[in-house]
Amino acid sequence: AAHQSSDRWILSPTMLDDRVCCGWECLMVWSVYILSCADGTLYTGVATDVLRRVREHNESPKGAKYTKSRRPVTPCYQKAYGTRSIAQKQEAAIKKMTRAEKLKLIRSV
Repeated sequence: AAHQSSDRWILSPTMLDDRVCCGWECLMVWSVYILSCADGTLYTGVATDVLRRVREHNESPKGAKYTKSRRPVTPCYQKAYGTRSIAQKQEAAIKKMTRAEKLKLIRSV
């Protein structure tokens, strides 16, 4: 399950479903996440299943080229959005931030 603290989602290993069900409809939940890499750098991405994506970054060829040489990576921020488009816009905004601004964002949740 997940616990919500303000706008940050704290994941547990049992949170494997990437859908929120409302009545008969199930909607995809897109999340922006920030990973802390082994070399101290930060990586920002977007996914519907952040736990799966973190596993891919750490263990499989499907991980981003950037993180492959910086393993292991650890999730340090996640925020859910209603659509892929909104999540990608927020991802772009975070990628434009300085490291100090990203760290402030991470600490704010």
